[in-house]
Amino acid sequence: MSEPPPRPDPRAEAALAACLLAVDPRGLGGAVLRARAGVERERWLALFRALLPKDTPWRRLPPSIGDEALLGGLDLAATLALGRPVRRPGLLEQAAGGVVLLPMAERLSRGLAARLAAGQEAHGLALLALDEGVQEEEAPPPGLLDRLAFLPELAEPPAAAPFDAAAVAAARRRLPSVAAEDAVIEAILATAAACGVAALRAPAFALRAARAHAALQGRAALAAEDAALAVRLVLGPRATVLPAPPEEEEEPPEPPPPPGEAEPSPERNPAGQGRMEDVVQAAAAASLPAQLLASLAAATLRARAPASGRQGAERVSLRRGRPIGTRAGEPRDGARLALLETLRAAVPWQRLRPPPPRGRLAIRREDLRIRRFREHAESTAVFVVDASGSAALHRLAEAKGAVELLLAECYARRDRVAVIAFRGQGAELLLPPTHALARARRALAGLPGGGASPLAAGLEAAGALAAQERRAGRSPFLVVLTDGRANLARDGRAGREAAEADALAVARRLRAEAHPVLIVDTAPRPQPFARGLAAEAGGRSLVLPQARAETLAAAVRQGMAAR
Repeated sequence: MSEPPPRPDPRAEAALAACLLAVDPRGLGGAVLRARAGVERERWLALFRALLPKDTPWRRLPPSIGDEALLGGLDLAATLALGRPVRRPGLLEQAAGGVVLLPMAERLSRGLAARLAAGQEAHGLALLALDEGVQEEEAPPPGLLDRLAFLPELAEPPAAAPFDAAAVAAARRRLPSVAAEDAVIEAILATAAACGVAALRAPAFALRAARAHAALQGRAALAAEDAALAVRLVLGPRATVLPAPPEEEEEPPEPPPPPGEAEPSPERNPAGQGRMEDVVQAAAAASLPAQLLASLAAATLRARAPASGRQGAERVSLRRGRPIGTRAGEPRDGARLALLETLRAAVPWQRLRPPPPRGRLAIRREDLRIRRFREHAESTAVFVVDASGSAALHRLAEAKGAVELLLAECYARRDRVAVIAFRGQGAELLLPPTHALARARRALAGLPGGGASPLAAGLEAAGALAAQERRAGRSPFLVVLTDGRANLARDGRAGREAAEADALAVARRLRAEAHPVLIVDTAPRPQPFARGLAAEAGGRSLVLPQARAETLAAAVRQGMAAR
């Protein structure tokens, strides 16, 4: 078996990706340039732009662009001047058939990425996502990455383009006539499966890239060289597993030649080529080992990454925050009137409405628009700790460790932490909602344990605190640490049956008030009552008989993120 070819030069591969994208910008969708602003990225952009026709539109997407500027809308000045609706084209329409640069693509929201994808198909655009993320988890939305064929490696400036603008223009004219045999298509699909590439568009991009390379080479049909190059450029950066080496089949010995006939030549395959699938996979494997481990780690982190780099919960507000558009509605309860959008909604109907007695515009209630904002919603994790019985000190140590771990991240996520302990005859607010780690340590240090277990009183106190936090504009999350052995009812009667009935009633009330709850069962053996309590509260249960602070903090963090 012949040795695989050496790994190609990334600088030459990046330049070749620019040439292929210039041949078929609409079919290949674009590229993701993961590099900080510098000579590497600027040289690639200049190389790509020099290969395009001179009249190709080239637009840069402003980071804070609104829907009207992006998709188009009503030109208010022209509408008022002409007395009829006049539409103003958006940025995507202005760049039809051209290229749109997406600065800071790692910060794009999923909504904006969806609108860009729709505009890409409608107007035949090539998108260049400038990914400036520092950390691996900072990445553009997956829906946008799926529509861009190339992810060139820009650790160094790209090499000189192997083709000039004239050769690219000739290949662009030759591209529709390039044919692809079934064997090439099957080889590309088999390689995508062997490399663990799940994206459906990736094999189609690889086929288009192979046809573009064949057109640059002046070929009328695809060859193994074209398919191998396309697999390296398109499927290689998306690979999630190493392709298995092709199995060598043992061929049966040939029968000896009849007497009087010359022996056949030992070279039964003069071209020195095997199956198309083996050739393409061998070329792909030659480029993967040097970068696959890093690609796998990045793919795992990016699959878990949110759409934007922001941490913490966000919610839509009508009063304050980052503007995200408008909606129909009246400016009541602190909502702000969007005057310009209100006029835009009213202008098209002026000819159909009777003129007002005063003023020039007839504005009705359905024309009113109010502003919408997205504001950061602070979260409050309320720990409800069972301080009764001989295992209380162990549970309090777990709660203290989890509180300390969570508070270490509060400055980044703006979360608060509170602790309620229940024992004896009732519940006590041990730690009001706070960011202060030292205060939490002092509050937890001197709490005594022992006595009865008034679980219903602890849940009631947690519900009251959660309602108070919600009225203050924060999002509460209740974490109840208990061994599931409630034995004191709300009226002070001792007895497990009455105590459990009261606890279930309070849990149903928490569910009706839509408070998210996590029940942590700390008993040595899982208790069915703890699962039933979580079900009545509409929350989740977690069995941690030997809970560590790290495990508990991770569970709380996951629950708060899932709200």
